[in-house]
Amino acid sequence: MKWAHSLKDFQHYLKIERGLSDNTIVNYSHDIEKLIRFLDENVIPHSPLTIDEETIQQFVYEVAKILNARSQTRIISGLKSFFNYLVFEDYRKDNPMELIETPKIGRKLPDTLALNDIEKLIKAIDLSKNEGHRNRAIIETLYGCGVRVSELVGLKLSDLFFDEGFIRVNGKGDKQRFVPISEFTQKHINLYINGQRNKIKHIPEFSDTVFLNRRGKQLTRVMIFTIIKRLTEKSGLKKKISPHTFRHSFATHLLENGADLRAIQLMLGHESITTTEVYMHVDRSHLAKVMAKYHPRT
Repeated sequence: MKWAHSLKDFQHYLKIERGLSDNTIVNYSHDIEKLIRFLDENVIPHSPLTIDEETIQQFVYEVAKILNARSQTRIISGLKSFFNYLVFEDYRKDNPMELIETPKIGRKLPDTLALNDIEKLIKAIDLSKNEGHRNRAIIETLYGCGVRVSELVGLKLSDLFFDEGFIRVNGKGDKQRFVPISEFTQKHINLYINGQRNKIKHIPEFSDTVFLNRRGKQLTRVMIFTIIKRLTEKSGLKKKISPHTFRHSFATHLLENGADLRAIQLMLGHESITTTEVYMHVDRSHLAKVMAKYHPRT
């Protein structure tokens, strides 16, 4: 079995059987391609079926010289999944990654924005420009609903259930969830839809897409990052802000104001509560206040 063939089969498995997103599949593929390049550059004639633990350990040592612990961990995880797939399909008897240890990394706390930071970003939006109300609606949706950037650009008009107070979000692995949306956020989406969006000549395939560029096509992830970067510079905030920063802020502010962790998990679309639990570490002073207020022995 050649590397190119096994990689293609693995990609098909990740998409069809595990239902992973295109971005996740690309990341897995890049990890395996790094190993393939290492073998080529060092003229090591191993195939996916013959490569052993010693060779992979050499590869991990080389990776450790140029990548941080978090990136190393991701690559090792990707390779473990790849070889687990080969074992599952009976191509191999063993997984050569089983004894490969991942570097120890601290749990990175999410970056968050204060409410006045968000207000500064919003004030930096020029509502007199054609894209002004669209950009305001984008920021309000990211912060007001905690959606991922991929979920934002894929949002459809048919996903807006404003009368019921929800939007339908198509998350990772094509899993759908319903997220509450406030009347405040609804207002700004409607201002955009009934104003600028109605003036755009739509490309038929994007007629149901909420956020469009001036050519009537769906906005890209890169364009959302660019919009936020420009607003950050214009607002004078000396912070690194991405679409995910609003998602982190959404969850953190809910927790700080007494929201239940399970409810936050459902709104974020986290498969495991342990992913959501990282927010428990964000504001220890808040947790101390909760203890003081609600525990009978304080």
